[in-house]
Amino acid sequence: MTFHLKNYQSQLAQLVALPSVSCGIPSWDMPNLPVIELLANWFNDAGFKTQIIPLAQSGKANLIATLGSGDGGLVLAGHSDTVPYDANRWQSDPFKLEEKDGKLFGLGATDMKGFFPVIMAAVEPFLNAPLKHPLIILATADEESSMSGARALADSGKPNARYAVIGEPTELVPIRMHKGIMMEAIRIRGHAGHSSNPALGKSALDAMNQVMNELIILRNDLQLKYRNPGFAVQTPTLNLGCIHGGDGANRICGECELHFDLRLLPGMDNEELRTAIQNRLTPIAETSGTDIVFSSLFEGVEPFNEPAESELVKVCEALTGHASESVAFATEAPFMQQLGMQTVVLGPGSINQAHQPDEFISIDQLEPAVKIVQELIRKFCVN
Repeated sequence: MTFHLKNYQSQLAQLVALPSVSCGIPSWDMPNLPVIELLANWFNDAGFKTQIIPLAQSGKANLIATLGSGDGGLVLAGHSDTVPYDANRWQSDPFKLEEKDGKLFGLGATDMKGFFPVIMAAVEPFLNAPLKHPLIILATADEESSMSGARALADSGKPNARYAVIGEPTELVPIRMHKGIMMEAIRIRGHAGHSSNPALGKSALDAMNQVMNELIILRNDLQLKYRNPGFAVQTPTLNLGCIHGGDGANRICGECELHFDLRLLPGMDNEELRTAIQNRLTPIAETSGTDIVFSSLFEGVEPFNEPAESELVKVCEALTGHASESVAFATEAPFMQQLGMQTVVLGPGSINQAHQPDEFISIDQLEPAVKIVQELIRKFCVN
């Protein structure tokens, strides 16, 4: 195999040049359709059948590109969006790919636009070869915010394949587990009044103090009940992230809101935990005379666990020379599993360079990544 770095750089430069920030803050959020259309043109020119699937949000879409036909096969998946950026903290233009010291700098270079040119290089030897099982490329929307792209695919029941590899930056180490994530909000509505007489109001802050104490007790209970030595942080976590309430020292607080997140281990269920939280906290509303309103800041991602003995895990371990590991960050892997696929997260670049200024992907990761993807195609689509 001959890896052409100039071709890779040219393709990644085109992807980086198309802003595709996804964010829950509307002023930051951008369409990803230009990236999807560019990828569709590349794969269409290579002989893939391409399908652009619009989402409910304007300017948002997924791409499914298929080479070959039949059952089974391999999905190579990646997201087309990036996180927001602070241009003042970049040493170069975030949307202009720059090579320096064996690294390619640009927004999304490692997380994870850089995976798509790896796929383009890897598929070249197979474009005119008969495939026993299809090769399917996925490019999704909004992984960095709501995961609406992956959710839409799971809801639609497609694509149908047997194996899926998500090319998130793992430094080419196969990942078979990650924690789930929930981000929740609790709003307490009391009654404001003059602070000189507590009977004139119902303090939302007093009630929130009870809520926070109960959440800390819940956190301790969960950490006693659940443990997985396959993770660096072996227990579930619950972080009280931010709180806002009240408007003056001399007024009884009429309203208070808390945001918190939970990271669940495989074997735990997001919806069950939401119910447990509500059951614990609802009595506080009754005893304090306040209203407690529960809401989710986003839909959440379930924990991911691909069995260590699954065929895909074993193949990826053999190809990379690394035992499979776990990571702390969430991915689209649970949605691929919902579609019935054995799933592994495996790609070039390091998560340490993601979500920060001067994001880069190391050039020395690229050719090994292409070789690994080629062997996956050969194993699951050709042989």
